[in-house]
Amino acid sequence: MEKEAENVRVRGSGTQSVYVTLRREILSMALEPGSPLDEVRLSERFGMSRTPIREALLRLAADGLVTTLPNRNTIVAPIDFASLPTYFEALTLMYRVTTRGAAERRNGDIMKNIRLHQKDFADAVAARDAYAMIEANREFHVAIADLAGNAYYTTFFTRLLDEGRRILRLYYSAFDDRLPRQYVDEHEEMIAAIEAGDAERADQLAIAHAAQIVRQIQDYIARDLDRPVAINLS
Repeated sequence: MEKEAENVRVRGSGTQSVYVTLRREILSMALEPGSPLDEVRLSERFGMSRTPIREALLRLAADGLVTTLPNRNTIVAPIDFASLPTYFEALTLMYRVTTRGAAERRNGDIMKNIRLHQKDFADAVAARDAYAMIEANREFHVAIADLAGNAYYTTFFTRLLDEGRRILRLYYSAFDDRLPRQYVDEHEEMIAAIEAGDAERADQLAIAHAAQIVRQIQDYIARDLDRPVAINLS
């Protein structure tokens, strides 16, 4: 019985290791959309049986990062560029309602958390660490959503941020990962509006923040991916 429990722990640890590694590679675009994920090759790469590999792939599928084709082959999930207009419409709405809501419900303890994530974001920008930027940006906006106090908004916004990690990676690629200080300052302006309880200012900042992200990604897709996409939020 003890040996069986030990095997479960070892397998769980292996699954987590594979999951974390592949997730980082997918989100950083080191594994490009459409790349094959063969269980046998992954088993050889990580030096473990196919069971933890399969379990890790199932977790990645739940995250929307991998997909299984009709022939049962598993690949890194493609980015659906056609859905970007509706995705950004939803994302912009969530930026607005959470930032505005946070300004209406100021809370010192949560503000400390928001500022901590903002520091992580600023540090990542200075280090040109795109993966860390993506993670810190997510946590920053989720913390703002937590402050706004609507659990449904927080859940939906978190899902949108997670689905958009690779889109955000393209956004940072547009700057060759040299993100201008302007984007750190935009977060600071949001924090200031929230702390001042200025809901209207917070709303306007959220609109502008979303608009420049959409514009930059649209330009990047049209220029570097040879794939012009109209992304309209009006």
